[in-house]
Amino acid sequence: MTFHVATCAGLGGRHLSSAFRKLRTLCGITELHSLPSRRYSEGGRLDFMERNQLPSPTSAPADPSTAPHVPVMVEEVLGFLAQKDKSRVILDLTFGSGGHSRKLLEASPGVRLVCLDRDPLAYSFAQDLQQQYPRRVLPLLGRFSDLPTLLTRLKIEQGFFDGILMDLGVSSMQFDTSARGFMLSQDGPLDMRMDGARDPEQITAANVLSHVDEDSLYKVLKYYGEESHARILARALVESRYLFQRLESTKELANLVSSLVEGERRTDRLGRHAHPATKTFQALRILVNNELNELDYAMRLSQYYLRPSGVLVAISFHSLEDTIVKRHLQGVDLDQTPATIGLGVAKHRTALSTYSKTEMDSLTAKPWKSLTKHVVLPSELEVAANPRARSAKLRAALRV
Repeated sequence: MTFHVATCAGLGGRHLSSAFRKLRTLCGITELHSLPSRRYSEGGRLDFMERNQLPSPTSAPADPSTAPHVPVMVEEVLGFLAQKDKSRVILDLTFGSGGHSRKLLEASPGVRLVCLDRDPLAYSFAQDLQQQYPRRVLPLLGRFSDLPTLLTRLKIEQGFFDGILMDLGVSSMQFDTSARGFMLSQDGPLDMRMDGARDPEQITAANVLSHVDEDSLYKVLKYYGEESHARILARALVESRYLFQRLESTKELANLVSSLVEGERRTDRLGRHAHPATKTFQALRILVNNELNELDYAMRLSQYYLRPSGVLVAISFHSLEDTIVKRHLQGVDLDQTPATIGLGVAKHRTALSTYSKTEMDSLTAKPWKSLTKHVVLPSELEVAANPRARSAKLRAALRV
């Protein structure tokens, strides 16, 4: 049975065409929920953790001391989100092992955190942090697209949060666990689900390689992995199903890709050797977890749930993530419209004139004001101490 997965180069909400819904059904990925349309009464904003406690999903016990993840650009994050003299409620959309959240709690006694993560292991770390900081931490288990449902249960309204943090990508505890299927250096099942086994109906990377057609796989590798050999790899990966066996382990996939691009030397940003299958693994991971659509929706949720003058801090680790964040934060700037586009708009001035000034102001309003002139990169000292920070890019903006 073949599933046609149609992808496109455009970012934002246009990543997957209608044909991709077939594979999304197999994944168990539902349509993104609509944003809540109602507001709740004001008052009791800072004691919401005492009023609302969600039932705890079953999860494995966690030992935070074994969490290997080192938070990236901590001082920069604290500079934007931590304020010692104010009571603030911050939403950590990517809790992971809680590195950033813990630092925020230590730096600001008045900070309270709502911590979201789709990984049950990360959720168990958040539960442990909740025990250490009673009535200051509220763990939530779910994807970005589950957030409106979770917050509605807590009666959290539009414009509730003072700050939102997103530390995107895969956490070290996922990368370093061979059983999760993210690793190139150790053998494990070809899984790559950030949700782990929480949703048994969700498709795995092995499922994708067993069913996807060649043209769709080519587009996945080209646009999600930015792989220059996407066509050759797509053909070989599909034909491998019929020539010898289906790919079911990370080692099998890594070895096959390496044999196809043998002789090409790839390096990372530090000039170190990079495995030839790195981009292939990235592309499959993004597809399996629907990462770019989830991120696009998270940016819309951030605009909805942040109060005016609230701060969003987003840390991305590859160009696809950073492009989505940047496009949301920059918006449409008519003052910077190229002359060629302006000439085209002039032809349709009659149509534009049907909009009132209020409507035009609403359509062209910029919801974000950047807090940095340029994207913020980690220092050389931090990269030397934590090489996984080398690709990090931080953007911060104020909700207008």
